[in-house]
Amino acid sequence: MKFSRRRMEEPEINLIPFIDVLLVVLIFLMLSTTYSRFTELQINLPSAESDPLRERPTEVIVAVSSDGRYAVNKKAVDGRSVEVLTAEISSAAAGRPDTVVIVSADALAAHQAVVNVLDAARRAGLARLTFAA
Repeated sequence: MKFSRRRMEEPEINLIPFIDVLLVVLIFLMLSTTYSRFTELQINLPSAESDPLRERPTEVIVAVSSDGRYAVNKKAVDGRSVEVLTAEISSAAAGRPDTVVIVSADALAAHQAVVNVLDAARRAGLARLTFAA
């Protein structure tokens, strides 16, 4: 018995559903842009002038080492007395009362050494103090 072979049909992409989807997307985009014009508000915003930038306050960084030595703005202080430290902080602040004193103490520094820095800043007339992390 002789069977005839059927010819295989070539697969083809059906473009009709693809064109339908593109048409729906096109209609959606056209309608959404039309309605977006109606929702826009015409607003004239007032102009504002900004305040001039304030000058940053002077900072004096006082470092306290673990053995009780001091450094003011990375300059070693000769001596460990409060009077010497007061003079160094005063000269670093240059007579500006808004100067911020930043205390950067070693974790092993004695608490009295940190208290001496606070006392020296008070004697120098500086009231703004903070501790560095």
